[in-house]
Amino acid sequence: MGGSGSRLSKELLVEYQDLTFLTKQEILLAHKRFCELLPPDHRSTEESLQARVSFQQIFSLPELKANPFKERICRVFSTSPARDNLSFEDFLDLLSVFSDTATPDIKSHYAFRIFASGICPPDFDDDGTLNRGDLSQLVNSLTGEGEDTQLSASEMKQLIDNILEESDIDRDGTINLSEFQHVISRSPDFASSFKIVL
Repeated sequence: MGGSGSRLSKELLVEYQDLTFLTKQEILLAHKRFCELLPPDHRSTEESLQARVSFQQIFSLPELKANPFKERICRVFSTSPARDNLSFEDFLDLLSVFSDTATPDIKSHYAFRIFASGICPPDFDDDGTLNRGDLSQLVNSLTGEGEDTQLSASEMKQLIDNILEESDIDRDGTINLSEFQHVISRSPDFASSFKIVL
């Protein structure tokens, strides 16, 4: 019944491969890692495909443990009404977007959703754009909010001014999805750095 003997059917593997940017081997490894988060008596293939894993369990994965956006990442990919857990298919979608083979457009779309989705209040204001307050929260998330890492008010203002000068094409004081994607398209390193590898 349990862990190592449970396998996805060939048909399901083909379907997952068609719907993601993952190889069959990556899907099998993802399933194995997902099953490891389940109680031992719930690791059969059938049960694992119906199970949902809490964010706290997902955060135990080394690939997410230190990521300052781990909760926002999981919330963007969660299909549960409370947005507090992931199914195996949610987990696959997450890994697919962060895979090396996902397109830059897909990566930038999800990066924007993670940064600007507003689904993790009170960090962002849920208006579908990144404004000065959102950018300040984003910078603090990236640099840390400790006294030794936090930017001074003048440093933060200068950084946000620079970001908006570079990114805000329509000069409305915010960055929308198309502006974000435009900036990302000029950053060849973005796609390779926006990944999670199991």
